[in-house]
Amino acid sequence: MPISLLRRLGLVALLVWMLCLPITSPAQALDTRSGVGLQDQALFQERMDYTLTNQNGKDFHGQDLTNTSFAGAIAKAADFSGSNLSGAILTQGIFTHANFSGADLSDALMDRVDFVDTDLRGTVLKGVIASGSSFAGAQIQGADFSDALLDRDDQRRLCREADGLNQTTGIATRDSLEC
Repeated sequence: MPISLLRRLGLVALLVWMLCLPITSPAQALDTRSGVGLQDQALFQERMDYTLTNQNGKDFHGQDLTNTSFAGAIAKAADFSGSNLSGAILTQGIFTHANFSGADLSDALMDRVDFVDTDLRGTVLKGVIASGSSFAGAQIQGADFSDALLDRDDQRRLCREADGLNQTTGIATRDSLEC
């Protein structure tokens, strides 16, 4: 079958499929009453949105918080130990004295976050974007920072404290930070 014929058949199939879709009005396509479009609602379906909220001292221990947003949240001394926060958004959040020990923060967006005096022991931070974040006084023994985007100064400071082996990934903290 010639390629041009296959393309035409594909376009015809796409048009037929589009005609079978329910017709939605512009008001349904973007529900501004809730402040979130339908596409965003589908992405974060059944997930809580903690954006710009106060979560000081809250217990999130062991919870599945995958793709959850804590953007701009204040969560001082909150317990996230053992939680799955992969793909979460923590941008501009304040997590001083929080406990993330043993948590999975892989692929999280955590730029300009305050992690001062935070417990990150045994945490998986693979592929995180943490530019502009502060890790002063953070406990990082056994944390895995593989493929993390960190400011060069933070990386150097973290290397001074880096030791241990991540129990989940088997990667040494010093190796993950490329010390």
